[in-house]
Amino acid sequence: MALLEVLDLQVRFDTADGLVQAVRGVSFAVESGHTLGIVGESGSGKSVSTQAAFGFARGAHVSGRALFEGRDLLAMSDRELRAVRGARVGMIFQDPLTSLHPMYRVGWQIVEAIRAHDRSVTKRAARSRAIELMARVGIPQPERRVDDYPHQFSGGMRQRVMIAMAMALTPSLLIADEPTTALDPTVQAQILELLRELKEDFGTAIIMITHDLGVIAEIADDVVVLYAGKIMEEAAVRDLFYHYHHPYTEGLMASLPSTGVRRGELVPIDGQPPSPIDPLPGCPFAPRCRYATAECTIEAPQLLEIPGEPRHRSACVLPRERAARQALRETRFAPATRDMVLDR
Repeated sequence: MALLEVLDLQVRFDTADGLVQAVRGVSFAVESGHTLGIVGESGSGKSVSTQAAFGFARGAHVSGRALFEGRDLLAMSDRELRAVRGARVGMIFQDPLTSLHPMYRVGWQIVEAIRAHDRSVTKRAARSRAIELMARVGIPQPERRVDDYPHQFSGGMRQRVMIAMAMALTPSLLIADEPTTALDPTVQAQILELLRELKEDFGTAIIMITHDLGVIAEIADDVVVLYAGKIMEEAAVRDLFYHYHHPYTEGLMASLPSTGVRRGELVPIDGQPPSPIDPLPGCPFAPRCRYATAECTIEAPQLLEIPGEPRHRSACVLPRERAARQALRETRFAPATRDMVLDR
């Protein structure tokens, strides 16, 4: 059984303009000791899918199932959810300044996170644990820095504090929501290496939510590609990068500097994502897709397996055979972009 299995998750919000369908029938699973990457543009439903599963989407209408260690999170009371969050599931957010209280020392905040779930731990023992965790995540002189305030840390060090807090009770699942977006490339690489070490040392499963395919390539085992609240493609990370199927995934790959045309130009995805209010029938990516046909605007394709590639599924009518798919791409691409690496 998977550590976390989300089944047919639907998340809707009432707004003055109408009903926002943020997540539409999303299903995914993550195994212990594995990293699942969830990738997509802003507004694709990446963050809200996990937030809703763990009771963070206030005011949302949530349906489906979210089985964590065999128990349905969506059927739990607020008290039961609080017992899971922090103790069994750790959360790391994009901006630690919004998660760390500016008026309290970071050590005190880690101590409170520990004691909130286990009052049998003394303050002295919890402080020792906080120092140990800060050292573990690479914060120098933790015995002194434990008494510093958040503003006295750099962005990368604040993120390390958040990771220390998330790992305080050795959770079985760590949800990292854009944890490296505001960091420079060197610090980003250090944070990703730290997360890999924690996964290897503690067997922690990780859900990495990001719009950055470079981050996905570095840390993920499996990947889910979201667009307009629906899964477009899911695969093992190597299959996704080398043998992607869905045109949206193709567009994401073409926008990477390392896979652009020979002159170093990027290939953008034309158009804008659809409105989540009263979405049109058919494939949500059809208005921006160079391969779209009339069929694509009538009925949304099902998420079906790619033959010969276990765990690889795509919601597209493109040919399932790799050679036929590649031939179609070569005829549809303009001459200026014909030198792109499509299926390596």
